[in-house]
Amino acid sequence: MAAFIFTLLFLRLSVVAAMATPAIRESSDPSEATCYDWGESTLGRVSVLEGEAGWLSCPLFLHPSLYNYSSSQKAGHNLVWYRLPDGHDLEQPITYSAQLSKERDRLWLQPAVANDTGQYTCMLRNKSHCSKMAVRLAVLRHEEASVGSECDLPVATPASQMVIPLQWGKTMDCPDWKDAENMSDSPPTVTWYHECQQPERWTSDREQKNVSLQIHFMVDQYQGLYYCRVHYQRAGRALVFTRSVNVTAVYSPLLPKEPSVLQPTQDQVFTVKPNSDVRLVCRGKFPYLDSAWNIWWTVNGKTLEDLADTRFSRTIKQVSYDYGDRIEESVLLIQNFRSEDLAKMFNCSVKNEKGFNTRRAHLQEEVSLPSVELGCGLAVTLVVMLVLFVVYHVFWLELLLLYRSWFGTDERYTDDKEFDVYISYARNSEEEQFVLRTLRRVLENELRYTVCIFDRDSLPGGTITDETLSFIARSRRLLVVVGPGYASQGSQALLELKAGIDGLLGGHLRVILVQYKPVRRQDWVRELRRARVILALVRWQGEKSKELTSRFWKKLRVELPVRRVGSEEAGLMSSESRGD
Repeated sequence: MAAFIFTLLFLRLSVVAAMATPAIRESSDPSEATCYDWGESTLGRVSVLEGEAGWLSCPLFLHPSLYNYSSSQKAGHNLVWYRLPDGHDLEQPITYSAQLSKERDRLWLQPAVANDTGQYTCMLRNKSHCSKMAVRLAVLRHEEASVGSECDLPVATPASQMVIPLQWGKTMDCPDWKDAENMSDSPPTVTWYHECQQPERWTSDREQKNVSLQIHFMVDQYQGLYYCRVHYQRAGRALVFTRSVNVTAVYSPLLPKEPSVLQPTQDQVFTVKPNSDVRLVCRGKFPYLDSAWNIWWTVNGKTLEDLADTRFSRTIKQVSYDYGDRIEESVLLIQNFRSEDLAKMFNCSVKNEKGFNTRRAHLQEEVSLPSVELGCGLAVTLVVMLVLFVVYHVFWLELLLLYRSWFGTDERYTDDKEFDVYISYARNSEEEQFVLRTLRRVLENELRYTVCIFDRDSLPGGTITDETLSFIARSRRLLVVVGPGYASQGSQALLELKAGIDGLLGGHLRVILVQYKPVRRQDWVRELRRARVILALVRWQGEKSKELTSRFWKKLRVELPVRRVGSEEAGLMSSESRGD
């Protein structure tokens, strides 16, 4: 029976040797065994914290279909350990002790010390054949071990992973504590930690029972790293090792777990442009399941791996993660998109063990806009608007007068008033000379307005007050000439101004203020101050205002009644525009 087992093991070794091609050392001496050297384990180094217990497992037995410790022992094979310390070239046999011992396929370090760092080789041999594989050991100092915060304990081994559904419960065991139980002279003890707290400071939702930690009701704040320290006795020595468990909360398994396609939506249309690179984005939601999931694109029912067209490629990334539910994004990149690609069927599909979902991406060709023509049109429009703005800003008075002459209503045909303008001024003052010599002449002779001047048009023997009010009532505008003598010399002028303001408030008269010369603010009587607030003021500027094309006369004409453009008036306005 032993010979049969040895023959079977030899056949397995032969198969592995043919597949992996290990280094084979053959000797010319028939008494020496042929040895298969499998090199160093690809699983990486084993890390142990200095001062804690640890062990090395012979990597040959990580493949039980090829090597089995019990079968090897029955076939007459012996397991021998060698050590190659750092900085040495030759392997050295290991001298076993209470600190360094062999138990079945493991080499125990109880505890590990800094000098234990190096390469360890386990050799399985008999008289004719042997196989060996190396594993590297690193003994870490406490400051070399990863410590996230002051509450975290130094741990040399990677954290184990555990998921617990929200509002559910679960029991946690410290990783590898069973190995300590097998080596311990008495039952080991385990101490648990989470965020600087031990079980006696936890709520009733979590409690330690013997060596296990039980979470009765999982909530968000119970997530994170849990540390467990295993204490045991071996040959009179107190030994310890530390492990960590990363606990993650996930949504309840009672919730729907079928995957869904979030993008493209049912009515979404991708706009594509021929002869350019196109990106089609697909997003799928995968509720938490402890199983595989997949998101992929198909073109006319074929996956990208089955397409012969190398223009198609894809990328996948995680967009979000929420208590185990993940949203994944797959982007289909089509290089140099062609018009015939519009006829193809692009589908995004998602799948997990609970279901399958797919959705088609609808494509339409981008309508190309005449960008050059649009740009030129927009530029011309902006230039025209700018020119119009400048023209209006500079020639707004001329434009307003032109508009009034074409579309304004001639008030002579809409009312029964006799005069266009009644002029109010202070008698025996500079303003009187300005009214009689300049203002009246231009209004009557040049602009063809009918002007009423009380001293000229009133009949002798009448009452001044009644005559004044009658003239103002029969006029379309009251033109008040303001100067330094208006308040001191103008008792009748103030009467005229008061009557004009009353008519203005009644809605049947418009009042125009013409400032012949500046008046100090303290010299403005109450009626003038009141009129200044509600009326526009046209200022006479001496020599600059004498010409009929000056801004004074243009502003004044805007306030005066409209006169329809006749042949003479049209010629006058044309000469004014040229002169201004």
